[in-house]
Order: sequence, then C-alpha cells, then structure tokens
Amino acid sequence: MTTATAGDINLAESRTWATVDLDAIAHNVRAIRGRLPAATAFMAVVKADAYGHGALPVARAALEAGASWLGVATADEAFQLRAGGMDAPLLILGPIPEALIAKATDAGCALTVANESFISTAQRASTSTRMRVHIKVDTGMTRLGIVPDALESALATLDPSRVTVEGIFTHLASADEPDPAMTRKQLAAFQQAAQTVRGRWPHALRHAAASAGAFAYPDAALDMVRIGIALYGVPPAPHLTTPALRAAMMLTTRVVHVRRVAAGTPVSYGAAYRTRRESTIITVPVGYADGYPRSLSGTGHMLVGDQRVPVAGRVCMDYTMLDVGDTPVREGDTVTVFGGGLPAAEVAEAAGTIAYELFCRIGSRVPRIYKPARARA
Repeated sequence: MTTATAGDINLAESRTWATVDLDAIAHNVRAIRGRLPAATAFMAVVKADAYGHGALPVARAALEAGASWLGVATADEAFQLRAGGMDAPLLILGPIPEALIAKATDAGCALTVANESFISTAQRASTSTRMRVHIKVDTGMTRLGIVPDALESALATLDPSRVTVEGIFTHLASADEPDPAMTRKQLAAFQQAAQTVRGRWPHALRHAAASAGAFAYPDAALDMVRIGIALYGVPPAPHLTTPALRAAMMLTTRVVHVRRVAAGTPVSYGAAYRTRRESTIITVPVGYADGYPRSLSGTGHMLVGDQRVPVAGRVCMDYTMLDVGDTPVREGDTVTVFGGGLPAAEVAEAAGTIAYELFCRIGSRVPRIYKPARARA
C-alpha cells in the first residue's frame, strides 16, 4: 500500500485513491474525550491497519489529540507500531503465538490472557522483562475470554514474580442494540469479575466499552474505553446520540471510459443490466479487487459531482460501470466512491455489510493520501 501526504503524490497519475483526513481523526478523539470522565483513559484501536486508514499515521494523530493507549489485534501489528516510533502503552487484544511472547513483552506490549492455557504458555516464555497482561473475561460474547466461574482458578496459576495483571476487560456483544438487557447483564458479570481481579491487583484497569458502549452506557466508561469505529468518524449505531464525528476517509476514482449507448444496451457480465433509454455509461477503475463490494452490483451508487448515479450491472474485479444518463462526463473526471455526500455507512448498508468491513477491504493497490492534522492554537 502506497502512503503519501497530499502534496507528495500527483493525483493526475492516480486511478483510485483514498484520502485520509488526520484532522478528522484528531477531532474525533477530542470530541469523544469530551464525553468521557476526565480519569478515563482513551485507547485508540488501530488494528487491521487502523481499519484500512493506515496504522502509523492514525496512531500518531490520535495520540497527539489525547488518546493514551493503542490497541491492536496481532503481534505483527504491535511490532510495526513500535518500529514506527510509537512508544505509547499498547495492548495486543487477542492471544499471540508462543514464539512471539518474549519479543512482544520485550517491546513493551501488554498481552491478553484470553484462556487458561495461555497463562502456562506465556509463563514458559523466556524473557527478562516482567510480563504485563490484561485478563479477558467472557461475559457473553463467546469469542475469547475466561468465563467468570473459572477466573479464580486461572488467577491462582499466575506467577506474581513474573506477571503483573495490568488490566481486566470484556467485550459487550450488544451495546449497539436498542435493548439494554444483555449489556446490563454483561456489565454486572464483569464488575464482579473485576472485583475478583482487583482483590489481588488493586490497580488493574477495567475496560468494557468500545465505541457503542462508550456512547450508550456512560457508566461503562470505567478506567478506559476502546474506541474503534467512532475514531474513524462513523457512529456505531444509528439510534445512538454521539458527538459530532467527522468521517476520516474518502475513496475517489477517475473516469477512464465514456460511451453514449442506445436504449437496451447490455452492461457488464451476464447482461444483467440493460439501459432503459439512450444514456451515457462510464467506467471507473475500482472493483472488488480494490475492496468495492460485488454485492453492490445493480444496487450501489457513486457521486459524479453532487449527483448520485447508479452502478450499472455487475461490479468487476478492476472496474465498475455507472449509468450517468445525460450528465456531461469526460475521461479524467473524478467520481466519489464513498465519503462526502455519500457516507461510508450508507454504502456499506447497501452492500449488506458494515462500514468496518468496507474500510478494511480497501485493497493495497489503492494509495492512501494523508491530509495532516492542523496544529491547535
């Protein structure tokens, strides 16, 4: 994946590109921080290359704006951040291979204890650095974590001379749903588990809320929140009241082919789309290899100027065709795939998915161009 600032790349030579507004990232951190208790730490979740936005630039912008922790999914993601100069507290949010435990510990990464077997695995690792861990408790997600009934026995196997329990956390499975019943049940179970852990490690950080939980359940902010999708400017659920977030990514492409066609002209594979009248069909060089979902075939839209135009027929690997009707279009004109007046969440919904996936699918051949965060007076 190519990365550059806006002044470092010749857009006239680019076929499709993603613009990432780091000032939007900084704005979102400050806006969300303003909704949190002053003592609550802010973890910027930058796993999956910061949801496709670019882990290093986003991490740097988030930390400068007030985040104090970074969260990733894998050891390799952590090592990339450390190699890029990010020395902030960092938690690897899931289990990692035994062969990488010592390296991760020596790099100053906090590790997640997601099951009982990982404790013995981690304590076999040879490292001169005291291991910092966060205990993950499964309160209802049924993905990773120690169930509350097994927590006491799991903690008893920890060697306090080698391991410091720095935190305890859980993941709320339904915080973005209107019905609070399951989330309240999870939070009650988590608070009991946190009391158990804090009986041995009184200063262990408690964290349960991700983006949805931070907005829907202010009492779940606890000692830290883990902010992912809201960091990138997407509200985690339509019914939640959020601060004014700014979308950080815009995906733009360029017209490479224009053709005026007669009514009834077939377009793309299978001739599934035929023009209803004389119309202009344009081709843009973005397809499912770039992360544009094939499920948008015949249902999606893009923006030509401020006009929404439909996807004509099936999305191809490298190209998508659009029916622009009588709108004047020339080769080289820009087209917005998502962003601006066509929010990513809306495009994702039309594709039958969520904005998280839409961002993460943007391929490596799409360069990311960064607009820097503005210095605050």
